[in-house]
Amino acid sequence: MRSTIFWFRNDLRLHDQRALQQAVQHAQAHDQALVLVYVHEPVQDEPTAWGFRRMGVHRRRFVADTLQDLQTSLKALGQRLVLLHGSVADVLPACARSVQADTVFCEDIAAPEEEAQVQAMIGAGLTVKTLWQSSLIEPDALPFAAEDMPQVFTVFRQRIESAGLQPLAPLPAPTQLPAPPNDPLTPLPGWSDNAFTLLQAPEGEAHARSNFPYTQAACRGGEASALAHLQSYLTPPWPDRYKQTRNALQGQHSSSHWSPWLATGAVSARRIWADLDAYEQTHGSNDGTYWLWFELLWRDNFRMLHRQHGPQLYAARGLSRLPQPSHFPKDFQRWCSGQTGEPIVDAGMRELAATGFTSNRMRQIVASFLVHDLSCDWRAGAAWFESQLVDFDVCSNQGNWLYVSGRGTDPRVGRRFNPTKQTQDHDAQGRYRQVWLA
Repeated sequence: MRSTIFWFRNDLRLHDQRALQQAVQHAQAHDQALVLVYVHEPVQDEPTAWGFRRMGVHRRRFVADTLQDLQTSLKALGQRLVLLHGSVADVLPACARSVQADTVFCEDIAAPEEEAQVQAMIGAGLTVKTLWQSSLIEPDALPFAAEDMPQVFTVFRQRIESAGLQPLAPLPAPTQLPAPPNDPLTPLPGWSDNAFTLLQAPEGEAHARSNFPYTQAACRGGEASALAHLQSYLTPPWPDRYKQTRNALQGQHSSSHWSPWLATGAVSARRIWADLDAYEQTHGSNDGTYWLWFELLWRDNFRMLHRQHGPQLYAARGLSRLPQPSHFPKDFQRWCSGQTGEPIVDAGMRELAATGFTSNRMRQIVASFLVHDLSCDWRAGAAWFESQLVDFDVCSNQGNWLYVSGRGTDPRVGRRFNPTKQTQDHDAQGRYRQVWLA
């Protein structure tokens, strides 16, 4: 019996899965089995050009928990997740040969490495059907062509809002799926039956002082925790307070903390918006609920910039005409380990290394310090965040570092955050520094 393959990428969920829906329809139309695959590439385990592992322990654990949750959901539908370790260009064509498949369905991701993966599969003779499904607003619905996209976020947001654009309604999770092949899949190259083994993920508990304790049930990776947290946060008064509390350096309710589940695709932006809209219908809208929409649009903006500019966003100069960035490895190492001598920066970097998480405000403070005070390469900082953050998202991470360094689309040449002022504004009592510098 022939098969259709669906490849899970950064969309590790069952709800709002239009790409999976296409794969299901293809399998049903052609009377084929459905093979559901996740691939962990060896490059994630290798040192970067900056000298550290690309995927750190925090994200490994969170992704492993996410995959375990997805596996549980699939088993309830009579399916299974095939976990593969190896280059996508090698293991997916091998998988296709093994299950007699010639078509792979997957999410479309507009980042250079992710696009290269798709091209490699096409080069191996597979038909690859990609579908964009990670943004709030569909690219084709935007009130401007891709080449005419506003380069400043404020204009981007205003154009969307004046056009009255609304996200598509999220799809419900499927209640049934085509069956997997009858033949066992264990002989596949790189096959694993355990997500923790596949990712070499650590056991143990999250840091006791973490703002996002990802091994505790309420913050664990996976769709079930994501949807439970969404409902928990969308309870008065938390959304109403968001604008006032979003810059706090500590506190599990100071921010929405949706980003880890958005980054793994355990919850979709459209599902968040639908539930947020329902909250507003019941409790009313205000600055807090609007600002949650505002932040989701920032996320969309970074995705659309990737569709427009692609690999140029990864160049040393970014989109700017600034000179090549300088770099000082010893200063960079001091920054990574929280040993710069600037207390607010060191506290933030120690929190990041210990927990895999830190607030958005702190990310801006430490990024600015690396680029503007230590004169180090912004790409090194972006790579360190990729390694450390439990909520690493390729588009948002790259976009934010370009923004701070002045090498993105913002007309200002960089965003320097004065550490003394930031300390006075956000940690005047010294409580945050006391926690992480003790």
